[in-house]
Formats: sequence, structure tokens, C-alpha cells
Amino acid sequence: MQEPTMPLDPTQNHPTPPQPRQQQEPPGTTPEMQPKPDHGEGSYRGSGKLNGRAALITGGDSGIGRAVAIAYAREGADILISYLEEDEDAEETARWVREAGRRAVLVPGDVSQEAHCNGLVDRAMQEFGRLDILINNAAFQRTHESIDEISAEEWDATFRTNIHAHFYLAKAASKVMQPGSSIIGTSSINAKDPSPSLLAYATTKGAIANFTVGLSQMLAKQGIRVNSVAPGPIWTPLIPSTMPPDKVESFGKNTPLGRAGQPAELAGPFVLLASDEASYMTGVVLPVTGGRPMW
Repeated sequence: MQEPTMPLDPTQNHPTPPQPRQQQEPPGTTPEMQPKPDHGEGSYRGSGKLNGRAALITGGDSGIGRAVAIAYAREGADILISYLEEDEDAEETARWVREAGRRAVLVPGDVSQEAHCNGLVDRAMQEFGRLDILINNAAFQRTHESIDEISAEEWDATFRTNIHAHFYLAKAASKVMQPGSSIIGTSSINAKDPSPSLLAYATTKGAIANFTVGLSQMLAKQGIRVNSVAPGPIWTPLIPSTMPPDKVESFGKNTPLGRAGQPAELAGPFVLLASDEASYMTGVVLPVTGGRPMW
């Protein structure tokens, strides 16, 4: 008989604010963060939910993308890790995927460009012969206190990375995906409760939620499910590299659970939505917000 496991106290099972004051240059790297994020390296246990499948994860080098890559590999999937230029972080993610006995393919480049997105799908097909899961996770954000601080170039870059890439990749992937495949985006609590200082980012996250629902209906007849996960405040390199030190220090304090979420706490929802256990779930925007209401 197995020993019972004790449930975790969600208010105490991960670090609580204040975090040390810190700042990095964008896009930020994991090794410089204090405390270090938890991506499930020592905790996630797979059970074969994704055996033999192939996934393409954008922003797979760190943060949520790394946690999803680790979980998917331990569930039996091979992973193409798309990232911008953070080679050290990407290699670390690949190491965890390979330790799980699965293939990891690293492809740097800018997902704001349609040609690169098409190339990612082509590369996945060349490497794996199939593409079962697309994770649109890469994101760009900057904080500003006035709309006058946001340049037209930054507004365009935010939209091209955060929502245009979803369109480019979904369009390319849906041409090669088979029935039962899954497209999953990363939306945000900002889709429903936008932070004024993240105006451009928050606007794109609302667009992702809308895109999820619309595309799910468009692709349903092909048997391709489309969903998204809407995280609350999650402790990733994006935070110390795009927020001022005082906001980093208190990051996550405004949730009912009183802390920022860890990337590892997103792995389960992403696994669920990619697996056959979610076969009747499409058009869902799934909140993982530490208790902050979305709807």
C-alpha cells in the first residue's frame, strides 16, 4: 500500500515576497535571478500522457517555456525549442529534455518574422516527421507610466512578437497537423485585468484570448483543438528584465495566495490541454492566476 502524500499549502510551498531587488537587461537570463525559478526540474513526474508526440515551443529557453518543455519531455514528447538569442538558457532546457530520454532541437531566431515561423514548422517536420503540439509562448513586454513613452516601433514589436507570431505559426502548423493535435497559446491575467504600465503587452494578451476562441471554431472541423493558458504573475526572467526593482520586490503580492507563481505551476495545465484527457476542451482560456479573478 502506498504511503499517502500530504497536500501542499499553496501559500507556503514557494517563495513569498519580498524578492531581492534586482534588475537585468532585457530579455533577462535565469542564472541571474534570485530566488531561482522552479521549472519542475526536481518535482515533475510524467505518466506517458504525450508518448511519441512532437511539440514546438516558442520561448522555450526559460520561464514557462522551459517548464512546459521539461514536463512534455517527461510525458514522452520530443521538443523543438524556439528562442530568440539566449543560448545558455536554451542549452539548459535542452539538457533537461535529453535527460528525460527525448530529442531536443534548438532553433534560435525571431518569431516576429513570418518566414522564421514557417521555417520552425518546416524544421519540426524534418526532425520529427510530425507536429502534434504547438505552444505559442514567446512574449515581449516593457513597462511605461505614460503612453508618450511608448514608441510606434515598440508597439509594433510587441504585437509582432506576441500576437502576429501566433497567427503565423498556427497558419503554418494547421497545414501539417493531424486530427487530435493541439495549439496552445499563453495569454495572461492582463487579458481581462490589464496593467496600465503594460499597455502594449496587455492589449496583445487580450488579442490572444480572442484569437484562441475564434481559431478554435475555425479548426474544430479538422480535429485540431485550440486553447490558451492565462497566467497571473509568474517568476520568470521577463520580470527583473522589464520591471523596476521596487515592482520586482513586491511581485506577486497582490494575489490572494500572496506570492508569484512558479513556472512549474503552469506545467500541469499545459500538459492537460495537450493531452487526450482534454479531448472535449477547445476554445478555453484557462486561468492560472493565484486566485485573481478573470471572468
